Amino acid sequence: SVLMARSVTRPIAALTQFSKRIGQGDYAAPIEIRQNDEIGELARAFNQMRDGISEREKRITELAYMDRLTGLPNRALFNDRLQQAIGAATRSKRPLAVMMMDLDRFKYVNDTLGHPIGDMLLCEVAKRLRAALHRKTDTVARLGGDEFAVLLPTDDLASARFLATRMLNALEEPITIEGQLVDVGASIGIVTFPQNGTDMNVLLRRADIAMYVAKRSNLGYALYDERHDQNNAERLSLMSELRQAVEHDQLTLYYQPKVDLATHRVKYVEALVRWDHPTRGFVSPDQFIPFAEQTGYIKTISRWVADKAIAQCAAWRRQGIELAVSVNVSARELIQSTLPEIFQGLLDKHGVAPESIWIEITESAIMDDPNHAIETLDRLHALGIRLSIDDFGTGYSSLSYLKRMPVDELKIDKSFVMGMFQHKDDETIVRSTIDLGHNMGLKVVAEGVETEEMLERLKALRCDLAQGYHLSRPLPPAKLEAWLDAWRESNEQALIAGPEEA
Repeated sequence: SVLMARSVTRPIAALTQFSKRIGQGDYAAPIEIRQNDEIGELARAFNQMRDGISEREKRITELAYMDRLTGLPNRALFNDRLQQAIGAATRSKRPLAVMMMDLDRFKYVNDTLGHPIGDMLLCEVAKRLRAALHRKTDTVARLGGDEFAVLLPTDDLASARFLATRMLNALEEPITIEGQLVDVGASIGIVTFPQNGTDMNVLLRRADIAMYVAKRSNLGYALYDERHDQNNAERLSLMSELRQAVEHDQLTLYYQPKVDLATHRVKYVEALVRWDHPTRGFVSPDQFIPFAEQTGYIKTISRWVADKAIAQCAAWRRQGIELAVSVNVSARELIQSTLPEIFQGLLDKHGVAPESIWIEITESAIMDDPNHAIETLDRLHALGIRLSIDDFGTGYSSLSYLKRMPVDELKIDKSFVMGMFQHKDDETIVRSTIDLGHNMGLKVVAEGVETEEMLERLKALRCDLAQGYHLSRPLPPAKLEAWLDAWRESNEQALIAGPEEA
C-alpha cells in the first residue's frame, strides 16, 4: 500500500510543481511522467497546455514589441532597449548614440504607385538598414509610417556619423519593386549620450529636431545643436502668435499695383499679407509664410486673405474704383477639392463678380501634384475666376502641363527681371517667356521692376504689365487710393504736355 501511495502521490506532486512553474511564466521544460494511466494522460495534457500558452505568449510579445510589416522592433521595444542602454552607459561611463530617420519622397511613392508598393519599399528599406549595422547589439526599429530609429549602445559621435553615411549610401542604391524603379532617400538626426541629454525622452526629441533640420536643409544627416532647440521654441511661440493674429484680425493686406505698359493704366493689384506684431514689430512674410506652409496653417491664412481681399474689392467698387484683385493660393490649398466652393461662397458673400478676382499659383505648387492641381484650376476657371502662374521660370514645369492649364497670365520671376542687364541669359529667358505667353494667348507680367531702365527694356520686349518698387511698393488701401489719384494725374499731364515733353 505504501508503494502504491508513492506511485500516485509523486506524479501528483510533480504536476503540482509544474502548474506552479506555468503560473510563474516558466515554460522552459515539459513535465516528465511516462506512466500510461490516467495520470500520464493528465501530464500529456499539461504539456500541450504549456506549448499552447507558450506559443500564444510568444505571439502576444511579437505583436507588442515587433513591427508586423518589417519584422523590426517597434517603438515600445526600441524605447525599452534605449532605457536599458542609458542605464548601462551611465554605470560604465561610456557613450551611446541615437539616430532618428525619416524617408524622403515616400508619400510620393505611396500616392503614385499605391500602398502595396509602399509596404514592399518599407520592407526593403528595413532590410538594408539592418544589413548596415555594425554589431548584433545595435538596434534598428520602425517607429511608424516611414520613420525609423537606430540605437548604437556603445558608439560615439564619429561612429554614428560613419553609420549614417553608410545607411544613406545603402538607400541610394537602386530599388526595383514589381518592375518599378523606386527612388527614395532619407534624412537622419543624430544625438549622443550624455552630450545631448541623459533622459530617454530628451534624446528622442532632440534627435527628431536634428532630423527635421537635415530634411529642411537637404543635408542627409544633421547633428543636434542647441540653437535648433531655441529655434524650435521660437517657431512654437510664433505659431501661437500667428493663430492669435488671424483670429483677432492683426494681419493686414497691402496692395501692389500692376501697370499696363501700353496704356499706363492701373486695372490690377496684388494683395499681399503683412504682419505688424505688437512686440516684435514688422514680421516679414518670408519669416511666417514658409513656416505656415510647413505647419499646414497656411490654409487658414489663405482663406483669411481671400475673404479680406474680396471684401476690399467690393468696397472699391462701391467707391467707383474699378480694380481687379489678385490673391495667392498655396500648394496645400490647390490640391483641395473644396477650394472652388470656398471662393464661390466668398464671391456670393461680398457680391463681387468672378472676373474681378485673380488667383496666383506658383509654378512649383502646380508641379507638386499636377493632375489634382489642373482639376482644381479647371473648376475655378469655370466659375469665371482668372488664373495666373506666379514665379514662372523657377519651377521647371513641363510645357505639356502648361498647355493643359486654363491660365490667363504668366508672371516672370523677379530674379530674371532684375538680372536682365547683368546676365544675357536672364534677358533671353524674359524675352522667351514673353513670346511664349503671347503665342499661347496669355498676358505676361514682369515682377521686380526697380529702375526706369528695366521698365523701358520691358516695354521694348512687349511685356504687358509690370509691378515693382520703381512703380510702387505694396500700400494699404487708403494710401493706394491716393497713389492711384497721383498716378492718374501725372499721366494726364504727360498726355497734355505731348510725347516729347513727357
